[in-house]
Amino acid sequence: MKIRIDINEAIRYMGYRQSPDGVQLGQIMKLREMLEETAEPKSVYRVFPIIFGENEITLDGCSVILKGKDIGAHLDGCTHAALICCTASAKADELIRIKEAEDISLGFMTDCLASALAEEVCNETEKELAKRLPGKFFTWRFSPGYGDLPLEAQPMIVSALEANKRAGVYCTESLMLLPRKSVTAVIGVSDKPIENKRRGCETCKMRTKCEFQKRGERCEA
Repeated sequence: MKIRIDINEAIRYMGYRQSPDGVQLGQIMKLREMLEETAEPKSVYRVFPIIFGENEITLDGCSVILKGKDIGAHLDGCTHAALICCTASAKADELIRIKEAEDISLGFMTDCLASALAEEVCNETEKELAKRLPGKFFTWRFSPGYGDLPLEAQPMIVSALEANKRAGVYCTESLMLLPRKSVTAVIGVSDKPIENKRRGCETCKMRTKCEFQKRGERCEA
């Protein structure tokens, strides 16, 4: 999978209040080129029928259990749920470490570029899902750690997708994903239009340390 990194998204992650100067932009563009050549982004997904329960959702055909009121509200009106796992790859993590050893600022830029890359892999996976399921309607991505959906769902999703074999993604005992620039998420699938509720800061797992919020900004349009 070849992905073009959204340079503007990466610059937003870097937190520039003004556009980077010529030298900084040159560094960013060079790092983007290196990352695009080095990284091996991958994604996997599967779609399962939803079984609604009291304060939890099970998916027919796998052992994933999604607990909490927020994921229930997110999937309200949906008949199926798509589980996705996307990664910028271990090669991206390696490049971040190399650049951090050279210069902390270069490491930070590379880290932000890798985050933007992982986001683009998710976006491309959503497009692929829409192509595979024409005529269906979809919610936005809801990841473990958002709202009251516990991180304990993370290893279940990785297992259900066989993401370790198919994408090289693992979940640690502390429920973190490796490679670091990886994402798991749930997308609701419906036969009819559904209210696409706005993604709020209150559901985000980064809400307590969000640089966008500190600047009075939002990461979503």
